[in-house]
Amino acid sequence: MTKIRLLFFVFLLFFVGILVKLFYLQVLNQDNFTTDYLTTRKISPERGRIFDRNEQPLAINQTTYAMFAEPKKISNRTKVIEQLEQILHLGSATLEARLNASKDWVRVARNLDKDTRDKIDGLKINAVGFDNEQIRYYPEASLSAQLLGFVGKDDKGDNTGYFGIEGFYDQELTGLPGIMRSERDLVGRPIFVGTQEKVDPENGRDLYLTIDKAVQNIVKKKLVKAMDVYQAKQGCVIIADPMTMQILSLVCLPDFDPTKYYEFSNDTFKNSAISDLYEPGSTFKPLIVAAGIEEKAIKPDEQMNEEGPIEESGYQIRTWNNQYAGRISMTNILEKSSNVGMVYIGKKLGKDNVYDYVKMYGFGENTDIDLQGEASGYIRPKKEWYPIDFSTVTFGQGIAVTPIQMITAFSTVINGGLLMKPHTVFKISDGIDMRERDPKVVRRVISKKTSDILKKMLVSTVEHGEFKWAKPKGYIMGGKTGTAQVAVKGKYDASKTIASFIGFAPVEKPRFIGLVILKEPGSSQWGSETAAPLFFDIAKELLVYYNIPPDKPE
Repeated sequence: MTKIRLLFFVFLLFFVGILVKLFYLQVLNQDNFTTDYLTTRKISPERGRIFDRNEQPLAINQTTYAMFAEPKKISNRTKVIEQLEQILHLGSATLEARLNASKDWVRVARNLDKDTRDKIDGLKINAVGFDNEQIRYYPEASLSAQLLGFVGKDDKGDNTGYFGIEGFYDQELTGLPGIMRSERDLVGRPIFVGTQEKVDPENGRDLYLTIDKAVQNIVKKKLVKAMDVYQAKQGCVIIADPMTMQILSLVCLPDFDPTKYYEFSNDTFKNSAISDLYEPGSTFKPLIVAAGIEEKAIKPDEQMNEEGPIEESGYQIRTWNNQYAGRISMTNILEKSSNVGMVYIGKKLGKDNVYDYVKMYGFGENTDIDLQGEASGYIRPKKEWYPIDFSTVTFGQGIAVTPIQMITAFSTVINGGLLMKPHTVFKISDGIDMRERDPKVVRRVISKKTSDILKKMLVSTVEHGEFKWAKPKGYIMGGKTGTAQVAVKGKYDASKTIASFIGFAPVEKPRFIGLVILKEPGSSQWGSETAAPLFFDIAKELLVYYNIPPDKPE
């Protein structure tokens, strides 16, 4: 009987012990334990990579390490802080604050490389561990910064693409996260015989750009040099295939290093090729000439009398040099870049057609290029246009456009008359399938016949224009200069200009078209003396790179 009583008391004490332990865990110390036995952890996918058209990497991922610690388990904090400081160089005060003994778990440092992780591992600190992280790495640094954008953090601390391709294709690049569900005990340890469920993440898709890194290198090198020589505040060059509007190169300066984007101001991130508005000046003239020929309002050899300034609504319109040549043809108007001649063409074309063609060329609406941050510009409703507006628009003033709109519209004039949708990505891969993107025709603006006539007129503009440039020997090229004054508080500042040039080669079937813009050049205000020489300097290299044979013997 005594043995039975003894056994009873043992069981009673054991049962009371369980009750006391449960009371302690669930009431007295509940903050340190979880009552959520099924935990879910997100598994981040790997961000898709970005390559140029020749599969050269432009944006990839690198593995780094985040160091965490459990301060309560550190026995000799002073010694540990001294050891970590010798490796991390964060400052003893910073480490002491982060390793606060009252905390259960803290992140001490992020973006550590493998060597640093190995050094810390060598210290054999039991309360320290590491998590793998992915960071974005741009092998070419700032070569394509404005084009690519960068990867930063959103409000939740997750990686997010900003600007350019990283922003526009963020959903494609990000992929889908996976999850890990597991049952855990009161102190958060996995119950291995319990529920363990894993859904693998779906990694982001890889993008293959229309951009050619070699062309990008050529353009940036030439633009950096030209901005120094011509003392320009900003510069931008777009090179494209006018037949498809694949963007082959896009460089705008000043730029930034996307790997260290946090060291630059927000103004630097904006891609001026798609976001900045400017008056195109005389580069706009071929568009109106093409419209006049298409509507049979003028003929290339038709002549008009350029006697002197003309008056419109109380304003005097002059030629850029205030010189007048008398009888000149429509081709001469482009060669001389005559504002007076362009007003003549605009009146022959008619106000309705002038306005309609401005819209048909795509101005006032997005090109829908696949880059984040595009501006559409603004074209007022026709009923709000004054007579002077229909005159000034013929020579590219009084209208605000983006560089990408301008090169897209100009390509229409030389590619057979089709307005194409510009794009920077032509292949997307999920690791299994490769999806290619075909060129997209937005609409036909002019006929192929008109386009062929304009190409000849633009060749004549280069060959017989007011300026003689150092063109590549043996090659026939077409193009048009532009110089527009900068509007400041509603008035034009004659001392500040935007110099530009659009050119293409070869003439028969153009392989490339280039738009060069230099903002407020200090050496000369004229596009003919700044932007045009830069274009021909770039063109010389492109003709060799694309192995384009000369049009005529040297």
